[in-house]
Amino acid sequence: MEKLERSIHEAPIINKGDYEYLVHPISNCVPKLEPDLLREVASRIVAVADLEDVDKIVTPAAMGIHISTAVSLLSDIPLVVIRKREYGLDGEVSLTQRTGYSESEMYINDVGETDSVLLLDDMLSTGGTLRAITDVLDSMGVDIVDIIVVLRKVGGEDALADISHDVTSLLDITVQNGDVEIV
Repeated sequence: MEKLERSIHEAPIINKGDYEYLVHPISNCVPKLEPDLLREVASRIVAVADLEDVDKIVTPAAMGIHISTAVSLLSDIPLVVIRKREYGLDGEVSLTQRTGYSESEMYINDVGETDSVLLLDDMLSTGGTLRAITDVLDSMGVDIVDIIVVLRKVGGEDALADISHDVTSLLDITVQNGDVEIV
């Protein structure tokens, strides 16, 4: 994870109110996301994920899409994106996501109770997005085989503290006082 670790120290931090937001190529595609960094991250996910019984990769829009697409290409597992737009398709399920700096509706399509999924995301900060998604997938009877995030901010709020799923991160970080450290 040499490229990922190096990129963490090069990423700017901006303030969104009281929230320190890491602007990183993996979580924002700003600064630009170099193919070798994406390849390193996707390859590591494939290496650590429990993919044996996974039918679909599920990721929230928007910043999990590029990571999950790369993992889908490496693993030949289909990808479903949880969208911020309602389509009104049969079986569509809505959820409300709350992050450290926003709240919005999201919509799940093409995932059902017979599916076994790998849930992927770029960043776990407060856990609000993943908590909303896991709650809805669990209520739908979906088998969440594995949850993997590239980066996990530690030391703050953790909405995932009491869920029944393990969350694997490729790298744990802290962001405080305009500085980022690898834990």
